[in-house]
Amino acid sequence: MLTDTTAAQKAHTLAEALPYIKRFFDKTIVIKYGGNAMTDPKLKECFASDVVLLKLVGMNPVIVHGGGPQINELLDRLGKKGEFIQGMRVTDEETMDIVEMVLGGQVNKEIVHLINRHGGKAVGLTGQDGNFIHATKLMMANKELPGEFIDIGQVGDVTAIDPTLIEFLDTGDFIPVIAPIGVGPEGETYNINADVVAGKLAEILGAEKLILLTNTPGVLDKEGKLLTGLTPKQIDDMVADGTLSGGMLPKISSALDAARSGVKSVHIIDGRVEHALLLEVLTDEGVGTLIKAK
Repeated sequence: MLTDTTAAQKAHTLAEALPYIKRFFDKTIVIKYGGNAMTDPKLKECFASDVVLLKLVGMNPVIVHGGGPQINELLDRLGKKGEFIQGMRVTDEETMDIVEMVLGGQVNKEIVHLINRHGGKAVGLTGQDGNFIHATKLMMANKELPGEFIDIGQVGDVTAIDPTLIEFLDTGDFIPVIAPIGVGPEGETYNINADVVAGKLAEILGAEKLILLTNTPGVLDKEGKLLTGLTPKQIDDMVADGTLSGGMLPKISSALDAARSGVKSVHIIDGRVEHALLLEVLTDEGVGTLIKAK
């Protein structure tokens, strides 16, 4: 039985959500789904129910997912060690086969199943479907030898995204769930960082929001304190002094590019918090770091 205090708190929370529901009605929200939120059973259920709720109140969530832990698990079972350079997975031909199997098969299907079980209509895709994510081979700049580049295998960078398929699914109230695998000019497949795909997709779709789920409270300073807002100048300084490194580099770069390209708001939030998505979209407080365009 609800006490008067608990009832008042619940009523306040529901009332607080109304202006956000009105503001974001029929708006596209691109969500990069990764980290603990993809592996913890309780957090997976929270994420799926949050996505369905956002869809039911009139928003258009589009999911782009990673799958790093699942890929690493299969690589370990096969006796193959995963390697990363500047936050990007080195992807030889054998690793690419595993990436396609895990991302396009196992992980994508699980997310689709979870969302559908919570009452949504999710459809799983990779960039190969309809050839809608075009990519080219990514060469990493060598930080030790300026002017030199590092070949990290079948890792791609997005050259173009055809939004037609996503827009078509939206007309049927489907929720797209996208694995970040792109297609090259000769039909070759590329492993693309999920943060990069989410950022580019948010730009192309003219998204209202881009939300990146992480395993930290957001972007942290050198003392480990949460930075609730960041400008491009602050980001450049934090990259230069090493505060931002590793897997946070493609995340922060994608967030900044999206903000500069017209995405209204870009958030890096803590995916370890239950219902983090609802807290960010439907409450005054939010959870995480807002990336500003300037």
